[in-house]
Amino acid sequence: MLTKKINILLVLILLFGFFLRIYNINNTLGFYYDQGRDALRIWDLWHKFDFFLIGPTTGIAGIFRGPFYYYLIAPFYLIGKGNPVWPSIFLSITTVIAIFLGFFLGKKIHSNTAGIIMATLSAFSFNIVMASRWLSNPTPMLLLSLLLVFFMLMVSENKKGGWYGISIVLGLSLFSFGSSGEVFYFLTVAVFAIFQRKKLPNKKDLLIVLLLFLLTVLPQIIFELKNNFLLSKNVFNFLINERSFRPTTWAVILEKIEFYKNVFGGLIFHGPSSKDKFILDTVLILIVIYFRKLIKLKGVKILLLLLGPMMIGLLFFQGNEGNFYDYYLTGYYLIFLLFFSIGLGEIWKKNFLVKMSVIFFLYLFLINNFTVLRFKLSDKVEGPGSIALKTELQAVNYIKENGIDKEFNVDVYVPPVIPFAYDYLFKWKNVIQSDKQVPLLYTLYEGQPAESERLTLWLERQEGIGKVIESVSFGGITVQKRTRID
Repeated sequence: MLTKKINILLVLILLFGFFLRIYNINNTLGFYYDQGRDALRIWDLWHKFDFFLIGPTTGIAGIFRGPFYYYLIAPFYLIGKGNPVWPSIFLSITTVIAIFLGFFLGKKIHSNTAGIIMATLSAFSFNIVMASRWLSNPTPMLLLSLLLVFFMLMVSENKKGGWYGISIVLGLSLFSFGSSGEVFYFLTVAVFAIFQRKKLPNKKDLLIVLLLFLLTVLPQIIFELKNNFLLSKNVFNFLINERSFRPTTWAVILEKIEFYKNVFGGLIFHGPSSKDKFILDTVLILIVIYFRKLIKLKGVKILLLLLGPMMIGLLFFQGNEGNFYDYYLTGYYLIFLLFFSIGLGEIWKKNFLVKMSVIFFLYLFLINNFTVLRFKLSDKVEGPGSIALKTELQAVNYIKENGIDKEFNVDVYVPPVIPFAYDYLFKWKNVIQSDKQVPLLYTLYEGQPAESERLTLWLERQEGIGKVIESVSFGGITVQKRTRID
């Protein structure tokens, strides 16, 4: 009877978690610079059969990920006839699978209680939901990170296939989907291999493991051979010449620790109040108190082995001009929540009063996150600062419908300068611009001139090019119909 109730509860959590990930996504989907760039590459794949060996940039000059993210979402652009909502929903489905895997691991490592808590936290956390709705290459890391834990557990139980899975996840995590944090997966697995040296693969299996890993990086190897090892040189320059990892100061260490607290604490309480922080700190202290019991569990050792090297190693990361963003840790979000859930599962075992305290904690978690989820997901994308797929398509369709049977040009301003998103949307919606300069000009821009000096200068230049005869706004996007000045 208990198992049946748990299964019913899990199904409800999964269904509601999926609902939160896709509700209103056709309007609120963030489709900006990265998404437009990726969509254009996939457009060329389907329309020009232009296959590629590298994927999105890492944000560091000259260093690119592998192409598997593009190939992963490409079928869904095809199924959706170019609509970016389809690949977004697919990525959301992978995160729902991650919720189920999180339940399975929580149950396997500790108990049904830990599994249900893990499913609840990962399904309803505002920051996890938003990461799951993000049409970007880090999103699959939510699933891949827990698959890594699963395969490491397989190895610890001496089950065949664990090393195969670890090899594939390592290659995909670092070279195709992950960010800065996932580089420490290699250090973790190296240390794990030392502890599990009696369970290392034999020569035949080791060869398979190496081949599987090479398959995940094969496109980049081919790219390297064709381009005189360009990626390797750029990586060497970033790590060695620019000294991206170097001794740090106490002030930087404190800053990074505060960053960890904000990122991982924010997975539980979004925009936490002083009360929320106190409650969260209290739970963490209780988990530390029960640490001696938790550390005896194989799964907990694996989770700490994943979290520890990353947290220590990134204290010394000072590359990328000192920039460090929360999504760099996407591959650790659910690993942390799994450890936290197991800690709550251990606390739950004590007595009735403690059980009520855990339930109250989960109640506070749900209230905190539902408040902001309801506000965010019900957004009609109509406010003066709203820029999402809905308003972008409204602007593009306005130009298309206004320019029927006319020759026209379009000039676009977006804050990152390169309007990849609109380049793709014009292609998808078949907005055909003239290849020569004609009298009719549409200028499209995002934001408000009063808030951007660059936009103000851009509009001033446009004043010398064409006279505005009509201006319409769609959320935070403005389209001006102009006639060129002779």
